[in-house]
Amino acid sequence: MDMNRIRDTLVKHEGLRLDMYQDHLGIYTVGVGHNIQERGISERVAYIILEEDIAVAVKDLQRNISYFDKLPTCVQEALVNLSFNLGMPRLMSFKKTLAYLREGKWEKAANELLDSRYATQVGYRAVEVAAMIRGAAEDA
Repeated sequence: MDMNRIRDTLVKHEGLRLDMYQDHLGIYTVGVGHNIQERGISERVAYIILEEDIAVAVKDLQRNISYFDKLPTCVQEALVNLSFNLGMPRLMSFKKTLAYLREGKWEKAANELLDSRYATQVGYRAVEVAAMIRGAAEDA
């Protein structure tokens, strides 16, 4: 079998959609006719998507937070986690936390993060992200 020919024919017949849609039978589908509703995705594909989503989060952070690249690695990783969870618009609304991060006030930034609706919504995840921020003091 010629896998390239099969792929090309399926793309021609199914089309390539990069968003989830419902096919003519109402089945949730993505990509080239992939029945996500019944088949889901593989672990390999999930990790490929995750890698791409992390790269997008980093680019968004670099574009929106001018000092991002100057922050300690653990703080950058905390911001990637927050961006991934909240999205950039919501993350940018954390004015006090971001101001403390810019000033290198890690403890205050972590405390401010924990004193938010986000922290009550995500529970222990917020505690871990705050600990990541506090880790900058230990790395200094």
